[in-house]
Amino acid sequence: MQSAIVLGGGMVGVGAALHLRKRGWTVTLVDRREPGRETSYGNAGMIQAEAVRPYPMPRDFSTLLKIATGRTNDVRYSLTSLHRHVEPLLRYWWHSAPKRHREAIEAWARLIAYATPEHDILIREAHADNLIRRAGYRLLHRDPVAFELAIKTAEENQRDFGVKFRVLSGSELAKAEPLIRDDLPGAIHWLEPWTVSDPGALVAAYAALFERHGGTLLRGDANTLRQTATGWSVDTDAGRIDAAAVVVTLGPWSPDLLYKFGYRIPLVRKRGYHMHYSGGSSLDLPLVDTARGYAMGPMAKGIRITTGAELTGPDAPATPIQLASAEASARELLDLGGRVEPEPWFGTRPCTPDMLPVLGPAPRHRGLWMNFGHGHQGFTLGPATGRLLAEMMSGETPSIDPAPYRPERF
Repeated sequence: MQSAIVLGGGMVGVGAALHLRKRGWTVTLVDRREPGRETSYGNAGMIQAEAVRPYPMPRDFSTLLKIATGRTNDVRYSLTSLHRHVEPLLRYWWHSAPKRHREAIEAWARLIAYATPEHDILIREAHADNLIRRAGYRLLHRDPVAFELAIKTAEENQRDFGVKFRVLSGSELAKAEPLIRDDLPGAIHWLEPWTVSDPGALVAAYAALFERHGGTLLRGDANTLRQTATGWSVDTDAGRIDAAAVVVTLGPWSPDLLYKFGYRIPLVRKRGYHMHYSGGSSLDLPLVDTARGYAMGPMAKGIRITTGAELTGPDAPATPIQLASAEASARELLDLGGRVEPEPWFGTRPCTPDMLPVLGPAPRHRGLWMNFGHGHQGFTLGPATGRLLAEMMSGETPSIDPAPYRPERF
């Protein structure tokens, strides 16, 4: 029987472990914590079927100037940590040129097409439907000109990729969300995304399903990974375990582990924050406030505000600027109530410069596989890329061409 160790218990790792186990592999999923307690826990709780365009780096001078001078909340940076990001940001800039971005969109959209169908299978098998709402989310606009441009982009996405949306005027938005202010230009209601009331609980439900299928969960240290005569080994709380193959699904920590095996894979590491609020108004569906760079949505713990990207060091302390700005902007729209937690949660999104995940076999080490770098969509794409990876590892014909995601492109 084929055997594999999957390192990393987020949505991407659990998705890969489940698909391998379904194909008869002996699979051990190893993480330093319980499944779903890192980046997969802290996201905005959306499975984004409409996210057919990966985020390019802005290339117009006015936007870059706003970011450089701290006049936008969707991207902020720490000057003392900026040197860590220079090389991947320059490559990100290069890949964001219109022609190269169009190529990335084509490869990215092929993955997104599998997002909700693959989640749907696991949601039903895991009996997790109580966590899911299939009603979409709303993209709020404060500026009429930006709203019209967003409508044109949505129309292009509908034409090219078949994603469905509805344009809401200000009065229609106020009727749909009666507790927010009624003087806004409007919103785009993306109809096909699904929302999750507790993202960490969904990952935990998938992990429990993995165990019911015969998989093993262990606590362990990925940094103890070693190549052996027969494959790979790692140290866990249950002792050393061995397998013929290992899959690195450690999100933003993946390049650090792979570096010791000679792989240098660049990542733009985007930190994000969240906080829950309760005791105020309620929301029907999540809202993304494009002008102010944050999302907020109804969760099990209350309304969760999730921030944009902060470029900082991996060990840098939390900074309150983005979350404070997002909170102030949200309070302009509705009564949030009070903060639930004493301190904000934060985690890191692993974004490759070419905006595509790293997925496939390592070119110089037999049995070493990679599956990370999903940017803002690891929670969305985990089951889909898990299936593609398992197909490749099992010698099946892949459901889509894996060539654009191959690790050797770096």
